[in-house]
Amino acid sequence: MLLRAAGRWYHILRNYQTSTRVVNSVARYSCRKINNGELIYKQRTHRFSTVPASCRTSPSEVDLLSTFIRSTLNELECPSHCWLNRSTVTKDLTGENGVFLVVAGAFLDSGQDSTLMFEKVKSLQQRHPSLNVMGFQLCKSVNSDVVRSQLAKKIMSKYITFPILVSNKSVSEMLDKVGYMIFKGMEGPLILHDKDAEFEILDTAIKDLIVQQKEKPKLLKNLRGSWVKPLDAFKEPYLCSPLQNLLLYFPGCIEVDEFNERLFLSDTNHHRIIVFDGNGKILDCIGSSPGFEDGEFETSKITRPASLFYHDADDSLYFVDSENNAIRRADMESRIVETLYPKPNVYETKTGLLSWIIDKLWSKKDVSLDSEEVESKLPFYPWHLLKSLENDLFIINRSFETLWVMDMSSGVIKEVVKGSAKIMETCGELIMEKLSLLPSQLPHHITSNFSVEGISHAGLLSSVATFEDNIVICDADGQVVLKYNKTSKSMKSFDFSNFGMLGLPYWLVSPMESAYAAGFGVPEVPVDHIQHFSLLPGRIDIRIKVEIPKDTELVEPLHEACIWRQTRGTATETLGAQNKAESTEKVGVAQQWYDELDELASLTQQELNAEEDKMSDSRVQDGNVFIDCAVNTSPGTSEVIINAALYLRIKRPQNMGKLVDALSPSGKDNVQKDVCAQILSTSENIPEEHVFLRPLHVRLKINSLDHPKADNSKDIILTESSVEVNVSLQ
Repeated sequence: MLLRAAGRWYHILRNYQTSTRVVNSVARYSCRKINNGELIYKQRTHRFSTVPASCRTSPSEVDLLSTFIRSTLNELECPSHCWLNRSTVTKDLTGENGVFLVVAGAFLDSGQDSTLMFEKVKSLQQRHPSLNVMGFQLCKSVNSDVVRSQLAKKIMSKYITFPILVSNKSVSEMLDKVGYMIFKGMEGPLILHDKDAEFEILDTAIKDLIVQQKEKPKLLKNLRGSWVKPLDAFKEPYLCSPLQNLLLYFPGCIEVDEFNERLFLSDTNHHRIIVFDGNGKILDCIGSSPGFEDGEFETSKITRPASLFYHDADDSLYFVDSENNAIRRADMESRIVETLYPKPNVYETKTGLLSWIIDKLWSKKDVSLDSEEVESKLPFYPWHLLKSLENDLFIINRSFETLWVMDMSSGVIKEVVKGSAKIMETCGELIMEKLSLLPSQLPHHITSNFSVEGISHAGLLSSVATFEDNIVICDADGQVVLKYNKTSKSMKSFDFSNFGMLGLPYWLVSPMESAYAAGFGVPEVPVDHIQHFSLLPGRIDIRIKVEIPKDTELVEPLHEACIWRQTRGTATETLGAQNKAESTEKVGVAQQWYDELDELASLTQQELNAEEDKMSDSRVQDGNVFIDCAVNTSPGTSEVIINAALYLRIKRPQNMGKLVDALSPSGKDNVQKDVCAQILSTSENIPEEHVFLRPLHVRLKINSLDHPKADNSKDIILTESSVEVNVSLQ
């Protein structure tokens, strides 16, 4: 143990001595021998620096920095500063006693250095969940829409979840430079590193400041119900959240299956892969929500999918799961997602009923990261994926600083290449071949300033592909996919359809357990309509009439897959509002369910399609949308919760501000609306071309009285009721 720790610190101190970082405090270890021959391992702190004394940080500068940051925490915006990507509802910083990492000056730079910095910061966030990360950007014009939209694009593309302080005050020379600052409790000691600091150096400095509290894990910590499955803690960027309701949210990468006429699109910030044909008809969707879980397409979880490669020999789609640092594979025939790398841990199988229940309720994927060798080979926020001639996969991160060579069949990392120059030596021909597909006249807003070894537009490596006589390009800023015809030299965006294949998006679904136990809704989705009813117990047929917002039109009829219904209390949902019982005989809910399944099984596929089309058509009348639901109630109180996804389009010329207002039914703050409108305005698309999602959230509260009695005072009378609910989304 002692030798291993001593070797680790020798490596760290050697890195410190060969760098140009300023370190005001670093831990060293010493030991002394006692009578029984054992060694006592102690920690002490020394101050030293590897740069001239003129560059060291004085205590007054440390105090000035902490005072300045502390003074801005309670005011999101003023003439001298502005907090971006910071919610007014949730706390983004966990108090003055925590450990802080400040990323300075990297947010207006679109080059390779800033990309590598964000990769390091994300890894530090994953490794140290208690770390308070914030950004600082010195800018003369704090309230400039151009500057804010540029910062918002950085937040959206790099998926930055921590808050950023933009200020026009040059408080200290430390904040004027690009680099990292680490300190604890808004006080000294302050540790400074330049932008080229190694990840291990930053990681060690943070470890020295974090107090390791050995607490027993609490399985039900922060749960608000007695039977609630813990959800994966996942934070998304706040500033660009209105764009989440667009059909596509940062479409990052594209791949083509020419033989089957399919295209695969990484809808990156929606955490899904969309499969569509040349006409834009959506054929399938891979991924249900952010997370890390294998399984069927509808239940698998991925986080920010990036580059894709379709292998026709085994009809499989290989893709980069960037935020999980993983390479995944989707079998297109069986519709199953599996992790190719890193391999899951294989634990000793536990037996017993309790172990089986816990595994089913709280299943998660654990990857083997115990050895330093495995962790050193683990892809470091990969983004690009190329296929070599030797049946290998070339995996490259966004900064083009690391290349991993993986055997495609076994998922074994064969080689790790460091440095963009060596990467170009290894697979430069493949990179140049892919980038040569880009047309000479690119729209100005998607031209990438990111270049590698003199190669321009390197950041678009995975954003272009050929399909028939067209070049397909992902317009990540405009939130569309462009199709450039090589013959006519014309460019237009894909017109997507068949949105029912996408189902109800994850950000509109309330956890079923919490909805049933305590009626929790989705925090970011406001309630559009609440209505109370006092009815007799029995069957209640509910018809909801939804008036869509003016100046909009429904792109296609509401699909059943885009509707989510949930009951709580004394109500139970039945399968449909049209299937009323033909007799007054009391039938159990379970028996009704089996009877309806038998009826569905007897229908042919053609009849099912006809029934589905009929049902979809009946949901739209005179510009209004109808949603049917039926519940059985018993005496007591109950609630019916209905969520739906309506896909709309602006129907007459409007400005981008009108579109952003439609994207933000909950009334987001003005900074969010302004930056989102500025981002969309930079593209060449007009507001009417964008398809967006309008969430619907209706809650019906029902108070059921006692059953009416028959004349003999023994039997109860079964009743049926019907209600119509009018909802306006204006």
